Amino acid sequence: MSAQADHRLTPRERLARGLAYTALGPVDVTRGIVGLGVHSAQSTASGLRRRYREGRLAREIGAAQETLAQELAAAQQVVASLPQALQDARRSQRRHGKRPLLIAGVVVGVLAGGAAAFSIVRRSGRRRTEPSPRPPSVDVQPRP
Repeated sequence: MSAQADHRLTPRERLARGLAYTALGPVDVTRGIVGLGVHSAQSTASGLRRRYREGRLAREIGAAQETLAQELAAAQQVVASLPQALQDARRSQRRHGKRPLLIAGVVVGVLAGGAAAFSIVRRSGRRRTEPSPRPPSVDVQPRP
């Protein structure tokens, strides 16, 4: 058999072939046993890794459940205190009844002042304009 055929054999097939053939038997038996040992070690390691991940995942899920329970308790506490907070807000609105009117008055005053300033600036800008260098397109003199 060629060297490529040896590489394609699984350790179990190699062991079986080694037991069947007497010339290459000891070599194939040894390679088959070593291969089976390596495969079993890899299988054991992957099983241990999987169990470790599952254990870590279980711990993470437990921590997430605990955090979720704490958040739920905090939300229940907020909902329970909501009626009191609404009453407090209504009381504070009654005290500040004049504040919105005051703010509205200040806003109206500022807008009126801005409009007056704009009007003054615009009128003063008209007086300073120079006449056009072109002749007028319409007769300036009224007709009799």
